[in-house]
Amino acid sequence: MHTVKHRPEDDQNLHFAYADRHMTGGVPKFDIPDEGMDARVAYRIIHDEMQLDGNPALNLASFVTTWMEPEARMLLQETADKNIVDQDEYPQTEEIHQRVVSMMGRMFNAPKDKDPVGTCTIGSSEAIMLGLLAHKWSWKKKMQAAGKPTDKPNVVFSADVHTCWEKFARYFDVEMRVVPLKEDQFYMTADQLPEYVDENTCAVGCVVGTTFTGQLDDVKGVNEYLLGLKKDKGWDIPIHVDGASGGFVAPFFYPEVEWDFRLEQVRSINTSNHKFGLVFPGCGTVIFRDRSDLPEELVFNITYLGGSMPNYSLNFSRASSMVLLQYYNFLRLGKEGYRKIMTNIMENAQYLEKKLLELGHFELLNESKYLPTVTVRLKDRKLPKEVVYMLSDLLRQYGWIVPAYPLPPKADTVHVLRMVVKENFTRDMAEKFAQDIELCWKKLKDEAQEFSTMLANQSGKGKIC
Repeated sequence: MHTVKHRPEDDQNLHFAYADRHMTGGVPKFDIPDEGMDARVAYRIIHDEMQLDGNPALNLASFVTTWMEPEARMLLQETADKNIVDQDEYPQTEEIHQRVVSMMGRMFNAPKDKDPVGTCTIGSSEAIMLGLLAHKWSWKKKMQAAGKPTDKPNVVFSADVHTCWEKFARYFDVEMRVVPLKEDQFYMTADQLPEYVDENTCAVGCVVGTTFTGQLDDVKGVNEYLLGLKKDKGWDIPIHVDGASGGFVAPFFYPEVEWDFRLEQVRSINTSNHKFGLVFPGCGTVIFRDRSDLPEELVFNITYLGGSMPNYSLNFSRASSMVLLQYYNFLRLGKEGYRKIMTNIMENAQYLEKKLLELGHFELLNESKYLPTVTVRLKDRKLPKEVVYMLSDLLRQYGWIVPAYPLPPKADTVHVLRMVVKENFTRDMAEKFAQDIELCWKKLKDEAQEFSTMLANQSGKGKIC
């Protein structure tokens, strides 16, 4: 929810760069105009305002896809008017939706004797909430059948998760048990779980490709621990894997790593198709190991659109375009195409990693091994944390968008810069970025006298070296 603040000194109208060609005067910024305007003028107003945004090609903060082929853009335009929930009106669109779900289930190594089930969503936030709701509901039914209380469910996950996990816990009244990070370990391992898991745990969340550092939780170790609990105590606790960032990288770049439905307790997986599925935003998917993992009570049969159709979602109406674009990518690229792209992206990330280390100012928090992200902190630990934030701000002057942030508790003394390498990021861009960050470093060193004074006061050292 956004609150618009109207300052009295601000002009309340939009004014045009091309006055007199089409119209004169202003258009209100915060009220609907009394009269309409020429389509070309409306387009030009919005087009020009968007020039004030950052350049998507230089946005190293976001994992979201910023480029697709012209044919994909044609499909986007042709299918934007089809509502994906209107299955009776657009049955072939729904058929393709189910193909995409099946393809992804197989990509995640669903058992061959089972039928993976799931749905495409707006993104991983919706997908995660749908997956965890299913596990909460299944847990509730098991507890009711055993005559036990159902008022205190909990979900266990690491502090390295996306904020949507916290949203789920708060929105759906589930206790969240957060496993903290350590200053020298930025992912969750099985040995941390005993003090957090009990019979009221409806799911354990593991991340493949963490937002903060690009690493993997120890999914296989967590699976073995939960199998032990099932054998010793009868607690059948499912794992939901958050593969928002890594779900499309893992199957093609390190397929030997077991994190998916090859592990018995992994019952659901989400991924963001609009990340390394290489589809424009917004599209995500939740996949269940088989139909028994999705309680029937959560699937609604809708009749008021014509016919009878199942619906499993938090959202309802949305364009079918992104699902069809994912199908386009599957047909266009195939497994080999995805394998080549993921390999190229990872190699470019490793190249950027190398170029940054050569500058001598940074050290890696992780190697670009599981996700094409480069996360660095200052090599000189005596420098104040403000340096990474100032570098982030200065990089904006060169067009680069690079986030600086602290890690979650209890590693929040570590402050980092993180760069996400996407398909459109080339080695030439990596070299240019390294040059620009070195220029920013020199600006801090040579020009920011006020900052140098602050350094002298804090650490007794007069300049950045």
